[in-house]
Amino acid sequence: MKSVALLSPPLPFSSSLAGSLDRLSPPKFHPRNARFSVLCSSNPSESMKPKEIDSRPEYRPGILDDAFLNLFRNRMVQEVGWDSEKPGYDGLIEVANRLMVRRSNSETKEAAVRILRSLFPPFLLDLYRMLISPIQGGKVAAVMVARATALSCQWLMGSCAVNTVDLPDGSSWSSGVFVEKCKYLEESKCVGICINTCKFPTQTFFKDYMGVPLLMEPNFSDYSCQFRFGVLPPPAEDDSALKEPCLEICPNASRRRELTTSVDVLQCPKA
Repeated sequence: MKSVALLSPPLPFSSSLAGSLDRLSPPKFHPRNARFSVLCSSNPSESMKPKEIDSRPEYRPGILDDAFLNLFRNRMVQEVGWDSEKPGYDGLIEVANRLMVRRSNSETKEAAVRILRSLFPPFLLDLYRMLISPIQGGKVAAVMVARATALSCQWLMGSCAVNTVDLPDGSSWSSGVFVEKCKYLEESKCVGICINTCKFPTQTFFKDYMGVPLLMEPNFSDYSCQFRFGVLPPPAEDDSALKEPCLEICPNASRRRELTTSVDVLQCPKA
């Protein structure tokens, strides 16, 4: 621990007794004499160096977030037919894992789409697709769902914000959502879960049931994700997400690495 000494000029006292006591007690600091103070340290340059501060706001779930989580988890449990004993988000991730058990990739995606559809009244999706999606070539619908996603889905993904994305026709819309660090990907630790229970089903849901094209671009290095509402995704065989290897943090991948040195085994078996 560094020693720090704060020196200040002695203050006048009205009596000799006060002066005697002052000589026995530590020097007192007064704000009006702050300009005379001297700060001593064993490493002055380090003590005066400003600390780096992370300016990004930390997202803190609220009451509505808990309600959204419980609703989503209940719909997922109904589809899977099984529930985890773990509470909250940890339990949700275990149910998401179970969603892929004994299912092909296509069956998992179809199940995830059914879960998303069950979160909305059917007539609401139909009205949005028929009345809102055609306005201004889909711009209004894309901008609206981007804002709704950023406001209502942080409980699932973490901190995110609306941003501007470039469209194929050269125009730019405020129809993007950038997720700083996706909690769902980080907690599931699996490329396959991200692709089969989130990316592809969500793209399908918005395009087929809300009339809004969507391209999701997860970054498996820093766990960020860019939503591009109004942009059609490429064919599945051309999607770069399917070429991603397993995450380093994936426990299943770690076990496979111990069993073999084959490069192919590093590819996520569920991607």
